[in-house]
Amino acid sequence: MSFINDNFMLKTETARKLYAAVKDLPIIDYHCHLSPKMIAEDYKFRNAFDLFLGGDHYKWRQMRTNGVDEEYITGGADEYEKFKAFARTVPYLIGNPLYHWTHLELKRYFDIDETLNEESCERIWNRVNECLAKDEYSAQNLIKRSNVAIICTTDDPLDTLEYHEQLKSFETKILPTFRPDKAVEIGKETFVPYIEQTGVKSYGELVDWMRARIQYFHDHGCRLSDHALEYVPYGEGDAEAAFNKRMAGGTLTNEEIDAFKTAMLTVCAEEYTRLGWAMQLHIGALRNNNRKMYEKLGADVGFDSINDLCIAENLSKFMDSLEYRDCLPKTILYTLNPKDNYVLGTMLGNFQKAPVAGKIQFGSGWWFNDQRDGMEAQMQALANLGMLARFVGMLTDSRSFVSYPRHEYFRRILCNLVGKWVEEGEYPADMERLTEIVSGICYHNALRYFNF
Repeated sequence: MSFINDNFMLKTETARKLYAAVKDLPIIDYHCHLSPKMIAEDYKFRNAFDLFLGGDHYKWRQMRTNGVDEEYITGGADEYEKFKAFARTVPYLIGNPLYHWTHLELKRYFDIDETLNEESCERIWNRVNECLAKDEYSAQNLIKRSNVAIICTTDDPLDTLEYHEQLKSFETKILPTFRPDKAVEIGKETFVPYIEQTGVKSYGELVDWMRARIQYFHDHGCRLSDHALEYVPYGEGDAEAAFNKRMAGGTLTNEEIDAFKTAMLTVCAEEYTRLGWAMQLHIGALRNNNRKMYEKLGADVGFDSINDLCIAENLSKFMDSLEYRDCLPKTILYTLNPKDNYVLGTMLGNFQKAPVAGKIQFGSGWWFNDQRDGMEAQMQALANLGMLARFVGMLTDSRSFVSYPRHEYFRRILCNLVGKWVEEGEYPADMERLTEIVSGICYHNALRYFNF
């Protein structure tokens, strides 16, 4: 029996029955970092390195931990040698989700059952490259092979969305997501150059520009926003004065920064509510911790970690301010710090509102929590404090075209968790109802929630 078999991670009969009922459901990947350009141009991958390791900071972190020199990670080493360095790392990933993801990817896309290590590296390299030389393994065909119904990319307000337009006839819906962080993060060095790119000259013009861009995205199929927040800001100061001061070269106080951020997020929320969008708040990443490597390689290369700030009070004030003014949109709250699972799990119930079931969502285990323990902890917190049955489920949050087995991974973990509760006598073995609940979490809830 191969390592990845039919019953992988499914420990009970109930779990196996539930998984059989949901395993073939289409995937809705409502948050990812795939390149719409690569999809539109139907990119063909050069080799196994290009497919598995190009841009994958999850793998890069572990290679560094295993003592691999940066030359074989992001440097100029031969691509086969880089892949081999990863292959030498994989056997030591016991307990790490990368071990499972790697072998699920090899199995599902290339029908490779053997485990990746230094001895099997050359055989797997040759087998994968042989497949990648075929048209069936282009970017679009990998998406088709993955049974993906909808993909929501992550896009800057300045994006033309031309590639999304080119993909309108593609059988998988490729939709944009509005990510306005560069226009909101007034305290960062990127803010002034970004505003200059927009052509905006005043705070009022910025507000009008943001509203216009949101409408533009809506007209191009967008139904979600995404905001990355290192912390949850809340301030009631003069946003216009803060903007003018910053554009004139001044240094803002924390209070001025938070006043501006709050005002801009509120402008966005008003538009999202008007258009029926969902707003995603990804809270708690501490980014670019290694200054030396940031200066050398830039952002998103594996030097981020979990922040440890108090988020409850400001999050409550922000959401309450929106609800009081009837402009709180459908909202998905993600925390990178699992200590805040119960903060978010209880915050949901403060702002739920008909007619949307689960209007305020607790987002799936994100980034460092995208593993069995993290996903189980998120789902258990949601079940304990809210309603797991209305959960909109999994997303990839990935830059990889072969990351869709993460949905399989999630579905197996979900079915195993629910199966455990049933077989321990905590819920009746009502397979019709259980299948409805689990299939909802895997597919149907997201379809209803986002109005795609």
